[in-house]
Amino acid sequence: MRTTKAARLLAAGAALTALTLLSACGASQHRENEAIGSKAPVPPQAKKPQVDVLPGMPPVEDPTDVYAADRPGRLSPVVEGFPSRVYVPNTNSDTVTVIDPKTYRIIETIRVGRQPQHVVPSWDLRTLWVNNDLGNSLTPIDPRTGKAGKPVDVHDPYNLYFTPDGKYAVVMASKDRRLVFRDAHTMKEVKAVPVDCAGVNHADFSLDGRYFIVSCEFSGELLKVDTARMEVIGRQKLDKRGAMPQDVKISPDGERFYIADMVANGLWVLDGDTFGRPAFLATGKGAHGLYVSRDSREMYVSNRGEGSISVFDFTRNRLTKKWHLPGGGSPDMGGVSADGKVLWLSGRYNAEVYAIDTRTGTQLARIKVGSGPHGLAVYPQPGRYSLGHTGVFR
Repeated sequence: MRTTKAARLLAAGAALTALTLLSACGASQHRENEAIGSKAPVPPQAKKPQVDVLPGMPPVEDPTDVYAADRPGRLSPVVEGFPSRVYVPNTNSDTVTVIDPKTYRIIETIRVGRQPQHVVPSWDLRTLWVNNDLGNSLTPIDPRTGKAGKPVDVHDPYNLYFTPDGKYAVVMASKDRRLVFRDAHTMKEVKAVPVDCAGVNHADFSLDGRYFIVSCEFSGELLKVDTARMEVIGRQKLDKRGAMPQDVKISPDGERFYIADMVANGLWVLDGDTFGRPAFLATGKGAHGLYVSRDSREMYVSNRGEGSISVFDFTRNRLTKKWHLPGGGSPDMGGVSADGKVLWLSGRYNAEVYAIDTRTGTQLARIKVGSGPHGLAVYPQPGRYSLGHTGVFR
């Protein structure tokens, strides 16, 4: 536990107790920088002690905000010159639709392997990996040219993450019930970790990178995994019949993990360090994807079962808004534009993609794509390196 943890837990305890009483309400007020989709940043605080990170991991830029490197315009030199694109894996069509976010027009359709689930930026930001789950392969896309390369044989790649030190890719092998650590560049298998839970699918890493939390969709469980040892060190069953945990995101201060649950219809709020019983916050039917605003003030929650997006305010520790898609829809996975102004989400059951204004919640575009669009990636995005999924940057 970090040296400031005890003090924070005292303050967080009362807030977490009240979570179940919260509701999505309230109107947003005009803010000076609302164009980036959220409120003004918190005033600077005194610098905290340097975080003792996983060996080989880049230093934590700001111990009070894990997303400090994700501000608008802070693109890495590595991605300089990469065209801005939205990459949409169509699970049932075995294709990736490429969209120009400036014009909302489809510019290309790339044929890939069977049942592509997610488009994942590599740790070094140089490659986009298409997870062909039933095709047992990863298709690399060069984000500079938009061209697909030769597929790499990888068994059951439902989802893909990268350890914060950049050494390993972590394959979420859902059907195989394994977490498979592979060389981050060659994808050669290093260690396969069997798990007893069913449907490993999403994850996020602690502030110091020393562990990560994994959701198990089909058995309603959470895992805690030691990054360096590559071992499961904690496991718990969620306290709701039929729970289906999905996306996982850490809070900006690194104190809590939020886990979307499609059956519970909201978020589990977990202290990752203690791995105790999580609190619960209702958001909407079919809560699925979680995305943090560019100023680290808010988190967007896609409620796939009701065609809405809930907005959670980290600083106020409550839901503040809910946006409904005109005519409904099935908002699933996606990401925030580099400037923070647009939230992009796939419409899983409607063969479409949604572009949503993060200031007002207005739908800017609804674009028809292939069948079963899933783990959409907006690229490039700000950040020093990628932890995987559809774009989790630090």
